[in-house]
Amino acid sequence: MLALPAAAAGDEDLKALREEIAQMKKSYEQRIEALEQRLAAADTAPAKSQPAQSGAGAAHAAGGFNPEISLILQGQYRRGRDTSGRAIAGYWPGGAEGAGRGLTLDESELVVSANIDPYYRGLLNVALKDGQAEVEEAWFQTLGLGNGFTLKGGRFLSGIGYQNEQHPHAWDFADAPLMAQALFGGAYGQDGLQLKWVAPTDLFMELGAELGRGAGFPGTDRNRNSAGASALFAHVGDDVGRSHAWRAGLSWLSTRAKDREAPFADTDAAGPNEVAGLFTGRSRTLVADFVWKWAPEGNPKERNFKFQTELFRRSESGDLACASGVATSPCLGGLALGDLRSRQTGGYAQAVWQFMPQWRVGYRYDWLNAGSKRYDPASVFAALDPANAYFSGYRPQRHSIMADWSQSEFSRLRLQFARDRSMQGLSDNQVTLQYIMSLGAHGAHKF
Repeated sequence: MLALPAAAAGDEDLKALREEIAQMKKSYEQRIEALEQRLAAADTAPAKSQPAQSGAGAAHAAGGFNPEISLILQGQYRRGRDTSGRAIAGYWPGGAEGAGRGLTLDESELVVSANIDPYYRGLLNVALKDGQAEVEEAWFQTLGLGNGFTLKGGRFLSGIGYQNEQHPHAWDFADAPLMAQALFGGAYGQDGLQLKWVAPTDLFMELGAELGRGAGFPGTDRNRNSAGASALFAHVGDDVGRSHAWRAGLSWLSTRAKDREAPFADTDAAGPNEVAGLFTGRSRTLVADFVWKWAPEGNPKERNFKFQTELFRRSESGDLACASGVATSPCLGGLALGDLRSRQTGGYAQAVWQFMPQWRVGYRYDWLNAGSKRYDPASVFAALDPANAYFSGYRPQRHSIMADWSQSEFSRLRLQFARDRSMQGLSDNQVTLQYIMSLGAHGAHKF
């Protein structure tokens, strides 16, 4: 008899609990519905303020413009010998000017990049120095060609070699290798098109081709409808275990020059003279590169090591002439100096070791071979002084050591010492203290 009231009470409690759960469920459903309505209103609000669009354009308008913007600040203090007319012996100047002595402001870089839509990406890199702005890169790149293909168009740093695509703030040393200075005046850029293909294999394999205007050294702007330069490159690489990775490459560049500045020296009865020469012909460059990286278990944060080397072979063939108005020997006999063929080689090797977080040390050795320069024995070249800057057999070289400290991934301070023997008869001990500061969003650097 006593159990009946207890059972009735239990049924009432269970009924009340069910009603409470139903009310809570209804309340949550109402809140979720309200939230969905607010989200839908937020998604449609920007579209109402824009002109009507369709397709991918409408989606892009709704997403707005949210680019990645970064500013790179660079400067240095440099101590070295006061030498006028600094150049690499045995090589015609490529247009790059070395840093001055004392406190100097290097190029600051303003970089803006973003996805244009689901199919393209764009980037603008502007170098700012001494009140002047130069567009170093301004390109678009496809995102969805498929089958491993990527097309890039506009102005870009060529994919030849290894370091050529890197901007100065990404270098491991304060200056470019002698090889890059002699071949391209620092780096080779193209106004044109680049097509890359990455093979669908476990082994990284990349093939690329470029077609461009060819206005940069060693070529010149010839003001023609046809392309002035072409390039081909191939890169392969792989991981070795969990701690090692490597990449090797082979690149070929062909350019044409018309009346490219080609100063050389001559000695006659009046003494040494600098002759303003003009070179017209073809320049071909072959570059081989290799990089090996090590990091414990693939984590480079604590310790890592990188070995990097590039070798080159450049051959040029064409005609050398005197600039109009030159009245020094050997130009007195006429403007045409004859046919010239040259073949030069060189390269660099460097190693950088991060022995603890934030601290790195490195060593680089640069060497160049002035190479062979052949010409018609009957031409005026035969009378040139063999000790002059271009026609001498001097072999430039340079040793560099550096140590840098990065308090974070956005800042770096570097101390570098170099023994530079790139000029014949001159040994220059150079000390450089450099800072690199990065503001804003900046993408990861390549392998």
